[in-house]
Amino acid sequence: MRSVQFNHTIVACHDNRVTAEFWADILGLEIGTEWGPFIPLPTDNGATFDFAKAPPPVTEIQPQHYAFLISEPEFDEAYAKIQRYKLDHWADPQQRGVNVINHNDGGRGVYFKDPNGHFMELITVPYGGWPT
Repeated sequence: MRSVQFNHTIVACHDNRVTAEFWADILGLEIGTEWGPFIPLPTDNGATFDFAKAPPPVTEIQPQHYAFLISEPEFDEAYAKIQRYKLDHWADPQQRGVNVINHNDGGRGVYFKDPNGHFMELITVPYGGWPT
């Protein structure tokens, strides 16, 4: 029997504390204990996002895409924070549908950027819908 699980990824950022706090606030998660150059943000399934300052001479962060499957109440909370921060957000990854959400697969979704330009996505139903 195989047991492959996603464990962690390193997220490059200009300021790892600012980025960790932003993600934690939007997602309603608690920041873990800082170790070495990393500030971890554990998710409910045990995987962590480890925020690290991009090493010099990096001045531009290569944007990555991070998608999160969250509950309807968590979406309400996160979307209220997106609006409170006055973040531009979109209904799709092509950045059309400005400052609106989508209703794909019978759920809700939104795209926005973190302080480093990483593309964040929040969805309440997985792509293709829930398995039957």
